[in-house]
Amino acid sequence: MRDTEMKGPVVVTGAAGYVGSWLVMRLLQEGYTVRGTVRDPTNVKKIKHLLDLPEASERLTIWKADMDDEGSFDEAIDGCSGVFHIATPMDFESSDPENEVIKPAINGLLNVMRSCKQAKSVKRVVFTSSAGTVDVQEHRKPVYDETSWSDIEFCRRTKMTGWCYFVSKTLAEQAAWDYARENNIDFISIIPTLVVGPFIMNSMPPSMVTALSLITGSESHYSILKQHQLVHLDDLCNAGIFLFEHPTAEGRYICSSQDVTIFELADLLKNKYPEYNIPTKFNGIDEPIKPIHFSSKRLLDLGFQYKYTMEDMFDGAIRSCREKKLIPLTAEEKLYEGESK
Repeated sequence: MRDTEMKGPVVVTGAAGYVGSWLVMRLLQEGYTVRGTVRDPTNVKKIKHLLDLPEASERLTIWKADMDDEGSFDEAIDGCSGVFHIATPMDFESSDPENEVIKPAINGLLNVMRSCKQAKSVKRVVFTSSAGTVDVQEHRKPVYDETSWSDIEFCRRTKMTGWCYFVSKTLAEQAAWDYARENNIDFISIIPTLVVGPFIMNSMPPSMVTALSLITGSESHYSILKQHQLVHLDDLCNAGIFLFEHPTAEGRYICSSQDVTIFELADLLKNKYPEYNIPTKFNGIDEPIKPIHFSSKRLLDLGFQYKYTMEDMFDGAIRSCREKKLIPLTAEEKLYEGESK
């Protein structure tokens, strides 16, 4: 812990979600007063894991705010020194992605930015972007840094798994940069790759659906894992706080500690978790393939250090999923459940 003097208040949007809830926990540990926004504060089941956090009764308040409603963040952000914007629509199966995912993501981020401008107290906004804003291109490069942007037209044309999420995050971040420059807002985007690790929310985090797809058999996600990159949830949240506090931080920062292929991930899971039937051959993906590197040089040059290994990420994720009964304990249990339905 850096120190325990009172800091903040700061706002975390999407506070009940996978990244948001862990970030709230870390901010409370660091001595911050936190205002968490959720769509429905009266749904106690969805926010109980936040209310149960140590220090929550003293320094956490839950506020109602909806990305679709302009001005709904005004009250929560008024008087705050910082905003961590994490909330985003994430529905890979949407039947109307333009109106249900893409437009709400852009408008929601701009709603938050307008509230920050109005508040006049906000010193810095840290936006959790996505690797999907960087490398979704027809011809992928061996190395990526913060200067790269995904090809929106390629996403719309091919409609690969997750395409509407990639488009929404890219267009939202670009719109936010324009707004920040026009209105002199100190804005930073942190770009995590696939986020894996233990978690405190009670439902299956969307990124875990992808990360654990070799265990669950969700083959539509294998294309995302072909040449992917990883970061531990705790490293991501600590990096967000680090960038919020660092006096010279500016611009975009990739946050990624591991580059891995689907074959390397399969080897790790097969050796560590033999109770699951981990596939080793994948349709349309032939060995040998090389990892694609996401460079965290900008973040590391500021002095940030990653703490966790790839093994740490999956051990923590699988443990959390088992404790919350989100994945079976063995492949046989999965088969048994499937047969009994």
